[in-house]
Amino acid sequence: MNLRQFLLRKLMLFFTLSTLITIAICILGTSFDPAARFGYNAILSPLIYAGACVIPSLVTWSKRELKPKELLMRELFQFLLTEAVVLGLAFRSSVIDTSRPAVVLGIAGSVLVIYLLVFLISWAANSAEARETDRELQEFQRLHGVELCVADKTAQEN
Repeated sequence: MNLRQFLLRKLMLFFTLSTLITIAICILGTSFDPAARFGYNAILSPLIYAGACVIPSLVTWSKRELKPKELLMRELFQFLLTEAVVLGLAFRSSVIDTSRPAVVLGIAGSVLVIYLLVFLISWAANSAEARETDRELQEFQRLHGVELCVADKTAQEN
């Protein structure tokens, strides 16, 4: 993946995170402080959190394809950085009552759930993209008379 594709994926990640963070804020807010009311500037908080969460995802950039173990280590490091960023922002906020352990655990749990959802959404999108690329490659091979590899022949026969 080149740098342009990588940055486009990070932009998609930003919008996905913005949506999921908005949902998490709504759920946590109604659970822990249902009477709270905010001004218009609160609308920007999911965008700020999403932007801050995209930054740790930059550790996954590599010019070469990573080995599974390297990718797993980078994903784990990214997750830990993301938790640290979100909790750091929460503790700096005067609006979030971080003196309550349940609130801190709720935030940390939300980060985990959002991280897993983003991972599943990305996996589904990448799988669909891979299937489409395979289909286009098979169509190209068919149109240009290129002999299909043995695995492709076996898959078509089944």
